[in-house]
Amino acid sequence: MPTRLPVQFFTRDVLVVARELLGCRVTRAGVTVRLTEVEAYAGGTDPGSHAFRGRSPRTEVMFGPAGRLYVYFTYGMHHCANIVTGEPGTASAVLLRAGEVVAGHELAAARRPGVRERDQARGPANLATTLGLTRAHDGLSLVGARAGGRVEPPVTPVDAATIRTGPRVGVSGAGGDGSTYPWRFWLDGEPTVSAYRVARTRNGTVG
Repeated sequence: MPTRLPVQFFTRDVLVVARELLGCRVTRAGVTVRLTEVEAYAGGTDPGSHAFRGRSPRTEVMFGPAGRLYVYFTYGMHHCANIVTGEPGTASAVLLRAGEVVAGHELAAARRPGVRERDQARGPANLATTLGLTRAHDGLSLVGARAGGRVEPPVTPVDAATIRTGPRVGVSGAGGDGSTYPWRFWLDGEPTVSAYRVARTRNGTVG
């Protein structure tokens, strides 16, 4: 039987959870993705977080409990999936940015037709699509008896020397400062890691 990560794994500090999610396998709706890239968001103390200004109908799930999915819709066309972390009320979460499909290849190909295997879960919107996630799955638990998916530890322990950190992708303003918030984590040399893009504000300047 698969070894599902317990809720205690997710109730820790978001930076610890984000780093340790690398190499873990997320399974839902018949597809398993090995995570190669994630980003941490620390709620009310993080200007890059959706929850920086407090609770809203959109961000309610982020306030806990841990181990649930926070799924949001962006640019009027894409869904992105996060796993809520920390103690209730902290509103921290880890964005699942990219990964490698390691099981359910036929389903993944059907959900991302015409896309080469490397790119099926490369980028947060692609990863969510490959796992069949939409806003309807906002709040879905990945822990406990009624979980609608699962997260398992790496098959092979991740070598800490392969973990890289840097600024988060597409985050403008103070939250995009990579020296203060180097909260994007990825596995060096993995072809599924997404490309870094500097955020731009609405007037076209770098944020």
